[in-house]
Amino acid sequence: MSLRFFGKDPDTDEDHCPTVWVDDENADLVIQGWKADHGTQEKCLKSGPIPDTEAVIRVPARMVPQIRKACDAAERSAELR
Repeated sequence: MSLRFFGKDPDTDEDHCPTVWVDDENADLVIQGWKADHGTQEKCLKSGPIPDTEAVIRVPARMVPQIRKACDAAERSAELR
């Protein structure tokens, strides 16, 4: 798996930072974020169960530019297949 780095939270402390990458093999987004608090998880569960293999994460809105760039790159990669 080859991950292309797109950015960290611009307000990070460099130790605990949401980050976004694109997997060059399948164009998936890979996102590191903060684990959602219990209240957020409860609200998400109203839409359906969360399997043990998945997690609800929170990524700050200030990361939208990095995520947008990653989405554009993922879309371009998918079109080339």
